[in-house]
Amino acid sequence: MDLHTSENFWPIKNGLIQDFPSLQKSLKTDVLVIGAGISGSLVADSLCKAGFEVIILDRRDSAHGSTAASTALLQYEIDTPLRDLIKKVGTDHAVRSYKLCLKAIDDLHKVSKKYPSYSDFTKKPSFQFTSFKSQLKDHQEEFRLRKIHNISSTHWLEPKDIKEKFGFTKHGGILSRDGAELDPFKLTHHLIKTHWKKSLRLFDNTEVVDIKHHRNGVTVTADTGYKVQAKKLVIACGYESEKYLPKKIEIQKTTYAIVSEVLDAKKFWHKNALIWETADPYIYLRTTSDNRILIGGKDDDFYNPKKRALNLPIKVKSLEKSFKELFPKIPFKTDYQWAGTFCGTKDGLPYIGAIKERPHTYFALGFGGNGITFSVIAAKIITDLISDKKNEDVNLFSFNR
Repeated sequence: MDLHTSENFWPIKNGLIQDFPSLQKSLKTDVLVIGAGISGSLVADSLCKAGFEVIILDRRDSAHGSTAASTALLQYEIDTPLRDLIKKVGTDHAVRSYKLCLKAIDDLHKVSKKYPSYSDFTKKPSFQFTSFKSQLKDHQEEFRLRKIHNISSTHWLEPKDIKEKFGFTKHGGILSRDGAELDPFKLTHHLIKTHWKKSLRLFDNTEVVDIKHHRNGVTVTADTGYKVQAKKLVIACGYESEKYLPKKIEIQKTTYAIVSEVLDAKKFWHKNALIWETADPYIYLRTTSDNRILIGGKDDDFYNPKKRALNLPIKVKSLEKSFKELFPKIPFKTDYQWAGTFCGTKDGLPYIGAIKERPHTYFALGFGGNGITFSVIAAKIITDLISDKKNEDVNLFSFNR
């Protein structure tokens, strides 16, 4: 699957951090993970900490799939607003999903705190403004529900407050304390390096061509001709996971992103908060550790690499225009631009866990705008399942919902 165009910011910024060989002999392990991106590395990190021996296989270089194109805004807010998610899955289910995303940000903070330079993790507020006056009542209801259910520390901003803190005027918005940003490419490599040659082995440029499910495990054959026998298998290869499923579960889209040149100013708006909006599709903004501004969004409802590439220049101009409308005094000039595949689900929630058609196999499918936080949740649930521990959140993200 062609996941993104070239010129992705993170691999260029970081260069070649680590290089791994392809699979050149048959091996055995406790758990095999397919996917060496942020999802696979988070799952592997959790499993290694629980005492399992893990092998990771990836058809590309590690972190060069969807992770390379991620914009890495860490938010507890799910693509489906709380008010709508309650209607879809019920109050308890919806509130728990939001609170698990909150916890995932804290968990990532703990992972990053010991070695902050390995992830560029930074806590940031998150501000979602009301794009249209017709959406104001719904957005105010969203704020009310979050307050009632004690989801984060939130404040409602009136137009004058928005003007004071951000410099532009909108109808209203929710300012949340609990957001963050990181470098997904660096974090992926750090998690791998932490366990490398101890309880983890990784093989790049190794494509899985066959999976056999047995009574006591799985046997995976790679394009190199060698096999990996594992007691358990975890599919964590993002949007390319569909081929391992018996039915289609994702909604494919294309998303776009641009990154500015390095800017002189160090403070652009209120605490350099994450900014996004209620429009659909929406735009979103964040800063980077080297003093750039990243803007993403303007999604299209298709997966078509050729059409995506043709649309990219148009979308770049559109994103630049949207930024200028918000911040006309900030001299934004695009330095990097890319388009990537983006997948959603029917309710905005991930798919995590097992399905009966694939014995000894678990899926960590963090589809949606919360891919990284969903992957943190998946790592915990899957590690508990493989460890035969009870996890009360298994049913929240099951394939049977």
